[in-house]
Order: sequence, then C-alpha cells, then structure tokens
Amino acid sequence: MILRQFPPMGVYETLFRFAEATDDYMGQAGTHPWAQGFPLTSAVPGGPELPESVAIGPDDRMYPKADGQPVLREAIAAYYNRFYDAGITADNVAVFAGGRPAIFAVLAFLRPEVEVAIEETEYTPYWDVLRILGREFSLIQSNAQNRFRPTIADHPTGTDVLLIKSNPCNPTGVTTRGENLAALVRHYSTDGRAALVDEAYEFFCEGEPESALAHVDDIDSTDLFVVGAATKGLQVPGMRVGWVVAAKEHIELFRNYSSFGMGGVSRPSQLYVTELLELERVAHARQALNAFYTGQRERYGEALARLGLELFSGNGGFYHWCRLPGGLNGDAFNERLFAHKAGILPGRLCDMARRGNDGPLGDMIRFSFGPLEPDSFENDVAILEQCL
Repeated sequence: MILRQFPPMGVYETLFRFAEATDDYMGQAGTHPWAQGFPLTSAVPGGPELPESVAIGPDDRMYPKADGQPVLREAIAAYYNRFYDAGITADNVAVFAGGRPAIFAVLAFLRPEVEVAIEETEYTPYWDVLRILGREFSLIQSNAQNRFRPTIADHPTGTDVLLIKSNPCNPTGVTTRGENLAALVRHYSTDGRAALVDEAYEFFCEGEPESALAHVDDIDSTDLFVVGAATKGLQVPGMRVGWVVAAKEHIELFRNYSSFGMGGVSRPSQLYVTELLELERVAHARQALNAFYTGQRERYGEALARLGLELFSGNGGFYHWCRLPGGLNGDAFNERLFAHKAGILPGRLCDMARRGNDGPLGDMIRFSFGPLEPDSFENDVAILEQCL
C-alpha cells in the first residue's frame, strides 16, 4: 500500500456503520437521519420555493474561474453588505466546493509558527483536517462544567494564534452574538491574531441571524476568515458551493491554490446558487428558516427532556446536544436505534481531544432535526422512547 490510510470523518463513520447494520443509506426513505447535518431540501412552511432547473449555455460548460464566477462572488458580497453592512467587494470572496474545502485551504496554508486554538467540543471534521495536516492545537474549555459556553476570558491572549470556531456551534447550537460576538471579532482582529469563523448555520437561530462581518470595520486589515455555504441556509447541500470572505491578499492565495488544487467549482452549481442569493428571496429564506427551525428546536427539545435526556443545547443550528440517561453512551444507543433504521451522532466524535466513550463526551449525543419533515415528530419520539 503506497498511500497513507485515514479513517472517515466522524459523521461518515456513523453513516457507514448504519449502512452495515441496516443495508440502507441514512437519509433514504424509511430511515430516520438524526445523525446527519443537512436541512430539508424542499421549501419549509412559509418559505420560498427552490428552483427546479437552471439554464446553461455553451459558456457555462467551459472551465470555471479559479476563485469563483464573478456573478456569484458579487452576489455573495451584496448579501453581506445588505444584511451586515460588511463593506466588502467581490474581491473579498473566494468560492469553494463546499465549506470544508475552504476550511482545509485556510489551514493548509497557515504558517508553521501559528498556534491553532479550538473549543473542546466542536464540528467533527476540524479534528480530521488538523490531524491530516499535522497541526498541533490547544483547547478552549467547552464542556458540561461551563455548559459548553466559553467566554472571551477563556480564549488565548498571546499572538501568533488562529481560532477555529463554528457559530452557531455544531454540535451544541450555542450561538455567540451581539456584544459577545463583537468582542470576539475585536480580540482576533489585532496584529498577530486570526480567526476562522464557520457560519454554516447562520440562518438557524432564535432572533435575527448574525454574522461576524457585522462587527468588522475593514476586512482587509485583518486575518479574519468568514466561511459560508449554500449547504444549510440555502438548502442545497448537493450543489457543493461554499465560500470564504477575507482580505484581498488571502483571496488571491485561494485563487492560486484553486488553480492547481481544485480547478474551480461547477459553473451550473454556481449559477443555481446565484439565483438563491437574489436579495429579496434570501431575505424571505432567512425569516422562514428561522421561524420553522425555532419551532422544531422547541418541540424536539421538550420531547427529549421529557424522555430523560439532559439538554445543553443552545438556540442555534438544528441540533440538540444532550446527555443520555443511566450511563448509556452514544455508540450503545446507536446499536438500539439501528434496529429502527435510526441513528444519532455519538458525542465522542465531537471531542477535539478524542477521549472516546470513557471521556467527558462519551454519554453525549447530537440529535439532528434538520432533515425531518413536520409530520415525522410523533414517530420519531416513539422510537426514541422505545430505545431509551
């Protein structure tokens, strides 16, 4: 074997185990995809319809531009300027084949002397990317002791440091906003500090959505990287379109990287996402997704608590972050769920120290209500009750 072997990312580890146990792929009809991080891909109640097609011509079958088609980059800049007064242009935007390749690119080109700081409980692929790139990192306390809610006082105060943070947090749903988000942006906007803020779940929160870009005065004078994607809020994970907003000199680097490492992103996918970012349509989507998923969060939270799970969930994302009762761990719970063609994400896979089922997150689970139709609730609760 001439290639180094590497295990699948945590969510896919669960999906592959599910497939082996059930002979089905989680997300197919008849399964209960509580482990998966995708939203409904049809219109939510009260939300805008999603286009059924996109027209392409001869030019759209040509190679895409390395940093993204200008019309999409302009639409992304217009979005952030409209809703957050970001003061950016298309030159501050680079398009990637989803959010994860964007995150990988930032970390791949990070200077060796820069320390990476990350919350103890975070989005599973961060660990995989850091490991494959051989990057050491320090942990910011985020556990049951502080209810998975670190404050600015928990962050490093030195220089030559890059923070990686999802906001709202995947898996906990804890959302940093208002003055707390402004303070975080200020802290990592000083010379020698940097931050990668992953805003995949921007639309999914109580109250108005919020971006770190609302608190940035001049992106070109910072080492801030704001990552967004069509995957969640625009409801099209299969389009594989994501982006980074950053200083122009960083965008130039990402363009150069794409020229040899990615080759650009599908032009039809970019056209489709550009249509979704039409300003009045996206304003409608923000409101509708916010309202629908806030309702889903509330009713699933009430049900989970009634069944004896201890909730630590925040008010963002489309997950509940819970502790199982009776010393049950996430893997053992999945063995019960698989018999019903259901599954959750075990908490150990969100542990950035990877301490396993005997660690502090072994009895935690991430329950996703993102892909669930409104009428699945009673059946979902019945399965959970039987397995608990």
